Amino acid sequence: MKAIWNGAVIAESQHTVVVEGNHYFPAESVNPAYLRPSSHHTVCPWKGTASYHTLEVDGQRNPEAAWFYPEPKEAAAQIAGHIAFWKGVEVSS
Repeated sequence: MKAIWNGAVIAESQHTVVVEGNHYFPAESVNPAYLRPSSHHTVCPWKGTASYHTLEVDGQRNPEAAWFYPEPKEAAAQIAGHIAFWKGVEVSS
């Protein structure tokens, strides 16, 4: 699987975890050069509190387009250490 935004491969892995239709990429498969910190958080009742990254590629920013669960609840333990994408990020094989 690949996650591509603004012409750049943000992440690539053969070992994603699919939850609710979203591919969660192992953190080590994500290029950190494209991630910028975000103070945004949301709460999922069964996964826990999500943290976000803004993507930046060639000066273009995509706010909160990547999310992860730093401490997922037990029901979502399989996505610990993984990052997912949305907001126009193309995820395909």
